[in-house]
Amino acid sequence: MSDQDQAEIKLEYARLKQEHADFDAAINAMIATGCDPLQIQRMKKKKLHLKDKLIQLSDKVIPDIIA
Repeated sequence: MSDQDQAEIKLEYARLKQEHADFDAAINAMIATGCDPLQIQRMKKKKLHLKDKLIQLSDKVIPDIIA
């Protein structure tokens, strides 16, 4: 993998990590205001999907090495 590819992956990782944090803040605000539980559940599902993407990107940059 080239340095350019790794840089692009790291940039995407940082963007998704920020989006994940934004979802976390939004979910906490929704819970605090007593928002519809179904909406909160949907937001949590989107947040989990982002976490899965973060793990996939992390695996591309840091491969599993079994010693």
